[in-house]
Amino acid sequence: MTVRYDDVEVGTELPAQTFGVQRVNLVMYAGASGDFNPIHWNERFATAVGLPNVIAHGMFTMAEAARVLTDWAGDPGAVEEYGVRFTRPVVVPDDEKGATIEVTGKVTEKLEGNRVAIDLSARSGGETVLAKARAVVRLG
Repeated sequence: MTVRYDDVEVGTELPAQTFGVQRVNLVMYAGASGDFNPIHWNERFATAVGLPNVIAHGMFTMAEAARVLTDWAGDPGAVEEYGVRFTRPVVVPDDEKGATIEVTGKVTEKLEGNRVAIDLSARSGGETVLAKARAVVRLG
């Protein structure tokens, strides 16, 4: 699906998505990113340094949230700018449920050059995990 600039208005909501996160996802991400910090896979280490449990990589959380943008725009290359502030970690227990990241987005501004500004909201465990999550996306 390709979203057309002329069909989008300020206030347009992107389809909300929920992403499941299991420990195996963190291990796969560690392999891809090279970030093998034990807070992302070793519960004993994570709790010893004061965390409630193993936590997802911040960049993993950021990437999951970006999927809402890329799925909506229909093209990962359409995302021209993207930034967030990490407010809380995504805690990933070692059980059959793991964690979830719920992401919503809304167009906040129409810009020149068929671009739109989008604010995202990302929550896990009832808490906001990304703040000031904003992207600029070029549309067709």
